[in-house]
Amino acid sequence: MEHDKKGGNMSEKESESGTSRRDFLRMAGMGGVAMVGGGLLAACADEEGGGTSTTGGGATSTTAVGTTTTGAAPAGRPIKIGYVSPQTGPIAAFGEADQFVIEAVQAQWADGITVAGTVHPVEIVTRDTQSDPVIAGQVAGELILDEAIDLMVVASTPETTNPVADQCEINGIPCVSTVAPWQPWFFGRGGDPAVGFSWTYHYFWGLEGLIPQFIALWDKLETNKIVGGLFPNDGDGQAWGDPELGFPPALEAAGYTLIDPGRYENLSGSFSTQIAAFADAQIITGVPLPPDFATFWTEAAQQSLTPVAATIGKAILFPAAVEALDGDSGDGLTSEVWWSPGHPFSSSLTGQSAQEVADAYTSSTGRQWTQPIGFVHSLFEVAADVLGRTQDIEDKQSILDAVTGTNLETLVGPVNWTVAGPVPNVTTTPLVGGQWVLGSGDFKYDLLVVDNSQTPSVALTGEIKPIGG
Repeated sequence: MEHDKKGGNMSEKESESGTSRRDFLRMAGMGGVAMVGGGLLAACADEEGGGTSTTGGGATSTTAVGTTTTGAAPAGRPIKIGYVSPQTGPIAAFGEADQFVIEAVQAQWADGITVAGTVHPVEIVTRDTQSDPVIAGQVAGELILDEAIDLMVVASTPETTNPVADQCEINGIPCVSTVAPWQPWFFGRGGDPAVGFSWTYHYFWGLEGLIPQFIALWDKLETNKIVGGLFPNDGDGQAWGDPELGFPPALEAAGYTLIDPGRYENLSGSFSTQIAAFADAQIITGVPLPPDFATFWTEAAQQSLTPVAATIGKAILFPAAVEALDGDSGDGLTSEVWWSPGHPFSSSLTGQSAQEVADAYTSSTGRQWTQPIGFVHSLFEVAADVLGRTQDIEDKQSILDAVTGTNLETLVGPVNWTVAGPVPNVTTTPLVGGQWVLGSGDFKYDLLVVDNSQTPSVALTGEIKPIGG
């Protein structure tokens, strides 16, 4: 592997050939954390909190994390980590666990972080995008220019990650992002596989893993192999419905027929056109917003569209979103699963297993575990690892060098930019297939792992059934 002059990782083949976006996706098929006070980022019992204010259209909160008093090294200036996510608006479910995760990280960093021999207090400065990509870019600019952050971390859908990453790229701020498929993150920002980006790095799964995962679910069911595609006019929808690089060619190659009535506008209010087009489809797939899928699913029932399978990204990833559907109509819905209590990974910050983190969330909040917990937690694992290996906190290039040298086992699996990924700046994480079924315990629904063909290390917890079966 080599690094290009802009800081992106590329293989020798990519560097020499200048692989194009289209050609590349066609070929693709479609030193550790600092020890402080005798422990791993040792926590103290006291937590210090900050206030909240409103600025630039996004809610703001700053958490000041206490400084160590070990006497082994002088206290340095506060290090600022910016964190941007959708905490309100139509995709707010992605940010549901943010407060829980940040409080846990705050406890771990209560004694500060050692960077190049100096102990620094840490401030986590958060911003809410209100589920709006314009606001996402605005608040990212505030964090960079007004708060003078040292490192940016950002999560949840291309409409959040992309404008934030673009601001970091423009302003020369190291940025780590997740919870957005890498294709819309990379190509949606005009990425060139021969060059990559300078300051922005990403980890999550891609369509080359998602599409086979969906097909693996459908292959377990008896259907006519006709699929209705519900693809919005946004970054995810454009990538999923791309006629050459998205679902259409992959489904055709697997013997499925896709009905694609075209892109629709988010929050448009009615899906009668799509439902009419899907009359012969026994499978529905797509990547709608949660409120849009709720509207679609209600109208589908009213208009007697009764598919055997509905495998949906984004909209039904969260317990609250499935519970919001009419009656028991969430029973049998399927989706990808990128993190669960059964994933065989542990936190490099706390040492907790995935199950222990999920249990702690439920104990703390009274709510059911949700997939973003693992990935938001992992962002701060990466941040801790990067800062612990940074040689000069005043030098953004030094922080970037630590980002590019990341090879860390996290709560969501390995995050490794030291080897070539599918494109520069990207490393991928594993997937399994899941199905929502009526709950057997304290919650209305349980999310079961029903296919692990791509990641056998994640145990199955159920067998897939047709909707209504």
